[in-house]
Amino acid sequence: MSFRNTKLLRAAQGQPCAECGSRGTTVAAHVNSVALGKGTGIKAPDYYVAYLCAHCHDIYDGRAGQLTRKEKEELWTRAYLRTVALWFTEGIVIVK
Repeated sequence: MSFRNTKLLRAAQGQPCAECGSRGTTVAAHVNSVALGKGTGIKAPDYYVAYLCAHCHDIYDGRAGQLTRKEKEELWTRAYLRTVALWFTEGIVIVK
């Protein structure tokens, strides 16, 4: 069973996009990598999300833009690292 945490996903609301910085449509965008748990009809664990606005999410998922697979992976990785940093600096994730 994959890790699910609705609080972590909901924390994306109101946050800036970790790629472009825009606000208002940010969601927790799951990674599209089989190696990290994605499968047909299966999302990766909720700790593999990047906070992306609707536009950047569309680019990452291939609904918009013309990025190569490598460019999409780089976009998501950049945004993911920024998202994880935000979790800790904003107290969204706290280590006990």
